[in-house]
Amino acid sequence: MSVDLDRAIAAKGRHISLVIAGTMLAWLALTLIIGPAIGMPGRYALLFDFAALAGMIYALVNILQLWRLRQTSKNKNQG
Repeated sequence: MSVDLDRAIAAKGRHISLVIAGTMLAWLALTLIIGPAIGMPGRYALLFDFAALAGMIYALVNILQLWRLRQTSKNKNQG
C-alpha cells in the first residue's frame, strides 16, 4: 500500500469513529438529559431516535466503503 492510501484509510477510519461516538453521545444527551430537563414531549424522542439511526446508517455505509477500499488495495498489492 502506498503512504497516501494508508493515510486515506486511517482518516476514513477516524471519521467513522467520530461519527459513531458523536451520534451516540448526542442521542444519549438528548434522550436522557436535555429532553426531560426541558420537558419535551415524547414524540421528540422518536425524532432523536430516527436521527441517531440515520447517523448509524451513514457510519455503516462508510464502514462498507472502507472495507472495500482495503480489499481493493490488498488485491492490488498481492498481484
